[in-house]
Amino acid sequence: MTTTAVRTPRAVHRRDGEVMNEHIEVAPCRDGGPPRAEDACQVGVIRRIAAARLRHCGLEALTDTVLLLISELLTNAMTHSGTKEIDLRLAMRDGFLSVTVIDGMPGRAAPRHADDNAVSGRGLLLVESLVEEAGGSWGTSDGGAETWCRIPLETPSCPG
Repeated sequence: MTTTAVRTPRAVHRRDGEVMNEHIEVAPCRDGGPPRAEDACQVGVIRRIAAARLRHCGLEALTDTVLLLISELLTNAMTHSGTKEIDLRLAMRDGFLSVTVIDGMPGRAAPRHADDNAVSGRGLLLVESLVEEAGGSWGTSDGGAETWCRIPLETPSCPG
């Protein structure tokens, strides 16, 4: 006789409010060079924390997209802002999940078109594409000190 265990669905916590608020300290990059290895490792730690928080909130379906957004936005802040401190906030409001990276430094993040041989420079194009595909929006605020994305909690339906 075979016994099958059936898991009861976990309660989904989809209330408006803060999902995550993390602060990291980094060494400023020189001349747009890559972040130090120890700073880059912090991105991986933040991603793991975010994955757990998303799971806790019942947002597993958004995990891959959100983790990629977090990676690109944090790395962009580390590489281009010259800051020593970065905050990451995830929050649910009005049917959207917002991802906000605050580096406190003025200057608007804007996608650029890297040439075919470049090994970097495509992060914000990737952010723009992911957010557009999810049916969300992205931009900067506070004079460029914050870069944010908003993606719907529900996946947009396919036409037809």
